[in-house]
Amino acid sequence: MDVHHLTDDGVRECSVDELPALLASRVGLVWVDIPSWDAEAQDVLTRVFGLHPLAVHDCEVRNRLPKVHAYPDSLFLVLHAPERGEGGHVHHVELDRVIGPRYLVTVHGPVNPAVPLDVALRDTREVLERVRAGRLRPRTSFDISHAIVSTLTRRMEKFVEELTADVWELERRVTAGAYDDPEKFLDEMFRTRHGLLAVRTIAAQTAEIYRRVVGLQRAVPEESRHLVGDLVDQFDRIAGLAVEEKDYLQGVIEFYRARTETKMTIAAERLAVIAVVTLPITALASVLGMNLIVNQHTTVVPLALALAVMIAMSGGLLWWAKRQGWW
Repeated sequence: MDVHHLTDDGVRECSVDELPALLASRVGLVWVDIPSWDAEAQDVLTRVFGLHPLAVHDCEVRNRLPKVHAYPDSLFLVLHAPERGEGGHVHHVELDRVIGPRYLVTVHGPVNPAVPLDVALRDTREVLERVRAGRLRPRTSFDISHAIVSTLTRRMEKFVEELTADVWELERRVTAGAYDDPEKFLDEMFRTRHGLLAVRTIAAQTAEIYRRVVGLQRAVPEESRHLVGDLVDQFDRIAGLAVEEKDYLQGVIEFYRARTETKMTIAAERLAVIAVVTLPITALASVLGMNLIVNQHTTVVPLALALAVMIAMSGGLLWWAKRQGWW
């Protein structure tokens, strides 16, 4: 657990034992960052911050949906960020926050063991470095929270951009007539579409949560309400980008499938023509073959007539198939 005390003089690292005094002094901002849940984190949130048991429970377990809880003196929020995994899987990296008067608590996870801890901590670490470097001078706890979430949305936008690069490559291969491995190719397209669908879902759900925050006027100071509105706009924009790119990819998928199915239909028609042409010949040969060609003697004239009939039947069937447009 990391305790940061933010003042006009900079950032000072503090111990957990100093938390009660820091909160009571009301000097500067207190930022408590909890990389992973443990008994100490539960004790601090319960005893020092007086957080509601439901919020403490939500910090401890994995939440599958974003959420917001408003309390008399604090606001509890859960949000997720997408992270690409193996095989097209999209991890939902969770970040919980408790925003109170002059303090902010960030709780990371729990996360999938396949996700490195650095991935979960990168947004908060980036904001902390900006504060230390003097590039960010927060005045309220909402300022820090807004900076963290804005950093997260930039990564989400980059996530969509990476998927867009995959869409462009897939579209190029489709228009170039790629048929090397249709099953594998379709799998790639559907995995890319899944990534876009995942980020769209995360962004749209989070935007709905922040719309709820906008309505909680008593929980958001007047000077910070514009920050909440800005986050709604950011998540709506990301959701819109993902939807448009997903629709574009869906068009590529439909074009590829239509062209593949057309080729299969044409092949089936040609096989049907072959079957139609050869079936009468096979039937006639099976009836007359043993009577026209034998080991001791071959009747030449009947054999020639049978072959002529076979050729005429095949020619007639081919002409009829051509008239039907089958080949």
